[in-house]
Parts: sequence; C-alpha cells; structure tokens
Amino acid sequence: MEKIGLIAGSGNFPLLVADSVKRRGLKVIAVAHRGETLHELASKVDEITWIGLGQFGHLLSAFKSRGVRYVLMAGAITKANMFTDVRPDLRGLAVMGKLSVFHDDDILRAVAMELEKEGITVVGSTTYLPELLAPSGCLTQRSPSREEVEEIEFGWMVAKELGRLDIGHCVVVRRKTVLAVEAIEGTDKTILRGGELAKENAVVVKVCKPNQDLRFDLPAVGLNTIKVMSTVRASVLAIESGKTLIFDKEEMIELANSNGVAIVSR
Repeated sequence: MEKIGLIAGSGNFPLLVADSVKRRGLKVIAVAHRGETLHELASKVDEITWIGLGQFGHLLSAFKSRGVRYVLMAGAITKANMFTDVRPDLRGLAVMGKLSVFHDDDILRAVAMELEKEGITVVGSTTYLPELLAPSGCLTQRSPSREEVEEIEFGWMVAKELGRLDIGHCVVVRRKTVLAVEAIEGTDKTILRGGELAKENAVVVKVCKPNQDLRFDLPAVGLNTIKVMSTVRASVLAIESGKTLIFDKEEMIELANSNGVAIVSR
C-alpha cells in the first residue's frame, strides 16, 4: 500500500487531508508539530511522529525510515512562534543556514528541496482535496457594487505587490486607501485592524503571491473569516479562484448572505 507523508501544521486542514487520503486506500504517515497540530490527527493517521519547530532531521528520519516517497504540507504554523519556539536539530540548523531571509516561501522551498534531495517528492496540498479550491464567480447572493468593484481592483494591485515581497496575502481597503496590510499577525487581526479604521464597508482582498509555489502556503478563508468581517461591518471579500482554499464553504456563504457580505472569487 502506498504511503503518503503528511507534514501537519495547525487547524483542521491536516485532518481533512488525512481523511481524504485514507478514503483512497492509502496509508498516512504524519509528522506533527507540538503546540500547533491538533491531537485529533493521531486517530486519523496510520503513524504519527511529534516534533518541535525546526527539527528537520527528525522529520526526515520519520519519513525515510517508513519508506515514504511522497509528502504534502497542510496547515499553517503560527508565525509568531518562529521567534520563540524554534529549537532546530543539526539538520534543521543546516537548512536554516542556507536561508538569507526567513520568509514563508523561502523556508518552505528550502524544506521541499532538502526532501527532494533525499528522494522524497513534495506534492500539492490540494492533491487529495481539489474541491477546497475556490471556484470562479460571485459566491453570494449580493454582488459588489460598482464602487466596491473599483475598491477590489485597487486592493488587488496592492495585495499582489505585498505578495511579491513575500510579506502577506491580505489587504483591507476603503475609498481606495490602504487601511491594513497582513504581516506576521495573520489575516483575522489584519481585518480587525483595517475594519476598525474603516468603521464600515471595508473591502478585504486576499490573493496568492505572484511567485507562489502552489504546492504549499496557499491563502485560505473560511467561516471565521466572515465572522471577523462581520464584527467590523466589512462588506466585501475578494479572493483568487483556483488558488485559495475555502473551508466550511456552505456555512461561510450562508453567514455572508445573512450579513450582506459579498464574496467574489476571480
């Protein structure tokens, strides 16, 4: 039976991946991160190894000793923890030593390259869950107004430039003014910060980075995104079709409809 390696971060995404892989009759060998990965993952996989952030040697050993040839990465790592909880092993130090900057994509690409040097191929995080990718079009009952469409265009341009610099995926705009850009704090706090400045009708734009490696670190939205937007009375969420993960899609759209929020995937 083919074995699929799962490098698991936080949230439900690793659990969804494990379920989907198992339904296909494959074995799941997981490497989970202490303090990040949900403990429920252990009951959904065939084998699991728990490591600390930066322990690449342990990760590699877990896969190679079990004959894993294909791995995928699912779930985020809390960025702030990279300043406090990283305790690399010797192999981890070697990988980190090759990095000139510690941007998300640089770190993930370095890990992928090291795995592939060892004969382990990194596949896309949506290989077994393509249905999570955002379809194209307006997903809600309400479509953006002409003014909101102009705001989306402006925010899209800014977000792509933000992504080109590998800083973040999300911006919040109002009246063609940038109110908040995503950095290490994450999307939810960015929306809250920008929405509070806008007072109401903020437009949230979240896109894929121009140089994004589509195997990992795709932007993601879900039910909680709309909950956060609703607390600051934001009016529009614009995402990139085919390159954005949507979790709890039906519940997310239902909540958006009940709050008059337009969701556009383009």
